[in-house]
Amino acid sequence: MAIDVETKDTTALSDAELSDMADISAAGAAGDAVAYDVGELSKARDAWVLVTQVSEGARLAGFGFCTLERIGGTPCVLIGMASVKRFAKREGVLKALVGDQLRRAVLAFPDEDVLVATRLAGPSGYATFADFEDVVPRPSHKPTGEERAWARRLAKRFGAEGRVNDRTFVVAGDGEVPGVLDFENGSPGPDYDAFFEPVDRAKGDTLIVFGWAMAEDLAPLATR
Repeated sequence: MAIDVETKDTTALSDAELSDMADISAAGAAGDAVAYDVGELSKARDAWVLVTQVSEGARLAGFGFCTLERIGGTPCVLIGMASVKRFAKREGVLKALVGDQLRRAVLAFPDEDVLVATRLAGPSGYATFADFEDVVPRPSHKPTGEERAWARRLAKRFGAEGRVNDRTFVVAGDGEVPGVLDFENGSPGPDYDAFFEPVDRAKGDTLIVFGWAMAEDLAPLATR
């Protein structure tokens, strides 16, 4: 069955769509997953500008709230609360979700490199950044001063100003359910697992991760 994807304004989201989002989030709530209820999704609807929904046939298979904006003049795709259904096609759903957000980005920021950022609760989410350049944090890389500054900027944008460790990129929880990109498909390796050792899931800690989508790679998306 074909995978369909749509990005629209969050103001157009119905209560029924929020309920469907809550259902797929709860269905994958075992292990490291984060489950979102309708109330938390309603808050995300108010906090974010766009939402991407990926469906297989008539069934929702994944969603992600996001915004396209400039931070200090730099084009950014910021991915907030997001979840992908645990099933055989989940990698394709994640690719479709992020791909449609990038398609929007290339239309908004033609001929520019774009920074893509989100928060993760577990290492599987690194699959989001497989095709991006200069991903931070990454194994065998010591973040530069500018990359550490980006951690602080992004933490502020994610509503966590003053709660990020700009050396580990860990954001301390505040007692609320964190708005992470929730994707589960196995860890990419022990070096990535190490980034999450300081993350206290019970307290709502998360890891800020970002990377660069290059203009030459984004250009073909403009014709889709």
